[in-house]
Amino acid sequence: MELSNLSPSKGSVTTKKKRLGRGQGSGKGGTATRGHKGAKSRSGYSKKLGFEGGQMPLQRRIPKFGFKNINRVEYQPVNLKALQLLVDSKKIKKGTVNINVLIENGLVGKNDLVKILGSGELKTALKVEAHKFSKSAQELIEKSGGEVKIL
Repeated sequence: MELSNLSPSKGSVTTKKKRLGRGQGSGKGGTATRGHKGAKSRSGYSKKLGFEGGQMPLQRRIPKFGFKNINRVEYQPVNLKALQLLVDSKKIKKGTVNINVLIENGLVGKNDLVKILGSGELKTALKVEAHKFSKSAQELIEKSGGEVKIL
């Protein structure tokens, strides 16, 4: 076997493409099917995303609405019924719920700010630590004999 005898195995090469830009005799020389002049004929051309040939692009034609407050603080909500479920499944030890317990049980992410909401009921006295509490949640926690600590 020699290099001059090698050829691709049968069926592996499906297209017999004509090589572009290899001289006039090849039939695809000269402009190499790119046409004459213009950006598309140049090397390194890539159309900008959303470019519509100079026409005003769609994303600039459509009006923008509303206001986005860059100083908005986003809280991850956790309901009291979720805390009661943790108590029922014995995933809370010593009756304290802090951010680490919520992260371990997949209720919040590690960089989230947490707000406890008052949906559901709490039957157990818990010491709850979070960044924020709704009034109803705070009342229900204290009513069940628990404690609220704002971080």
